[in-house]
Amino acid sequence: MSSQGRAAIRFTLNGQRHELTREDVESRLVDVAPDAIRKHAVRVNDTWFPAVQAFEVATGIPRSEFISHTARRHLAALGFEVAGDVEPRTTPLPAAGAAPPVPAAPAARPAAAAPVELGGGEWHTEANVQAALVTALAGEGWRILSVANTATKEHGIDVIASRDGLTVGVEVKGFPSRSYADPARAGEAKRTSPSTQAGHWYSQAVLAAMRLRGKEPSWGSVIALPDFPRYRDLHAETAGSLSAAQIEVWWVDQAGSVHRP
Repeated sequence: MSSQGRAAIRFTLNGQRHELTREDVESRLVDVAPDAIRKHAVRVNDTWFPAVQAFEVATGIPRSEFISHTARRHLAALGFEVAGDVEPRTTPLPAAGAAPPVPAAPAARPAAAAPVELGGGEWHTEANVQAALVTALAGEGWRILSVANTATKEHGIDVIASRDGLTVGVEVKGFPSRSYADPARAGEAKRTSPSTQAGHWYSQAVLAAMRLRGKEPSWGSVIALPDFPRYRDLHAETAGSLSAAQIEVWWVDQAGSVHRP
């Protein structure tokens, strides 16, 4: 599809390359009646839709081929307001020929805020931290150039965004859980403590940020972390070196707000 003159995102899903613009989403949902919203929602054309429905209609990709987090992430990257944990719609279906009712609005929260469980599970998973970051940046007028798929451990820069002539590459990390995310290992205790594992993840993030500084010296190099005391302590020990290398650390809190220096 042609997107000349329009801001577009490009992403790979199940091995297939796709391109999507905000205008594509809005035009394809003009005459679509929203399904009942059960958890994750996006506002398009002043109407709230389930995120999976909006993404399916906009892209033509069956919802069986992606998860709600994927839909939220890409729609947020286009600047749409997203929210979660919405109660199911209880308004009766309209009579034939009548206009569809407006679905229940998501619980009040700032447009840039992310719910505690964006993609399910703990708020501080890498996927949820990334989704909160993308939502916040889009709400502040940043153009999201690319977003890596954390679910498939896609290689490359996690988030690339630009605003006012500045491009930033962001390395995103979550905070380790005490249990395994894999359901098959749900009852199995991790051998490495979250504190120790957090140290490893922090080191990996710093290395990735330093490599980006060398590869793209004109870009801003950023590390995005969930706001945990362990990460704060590690940052305090390395703040001088990171500042000298022109690497920033952005903090994502449980409400989904992003705090920058």
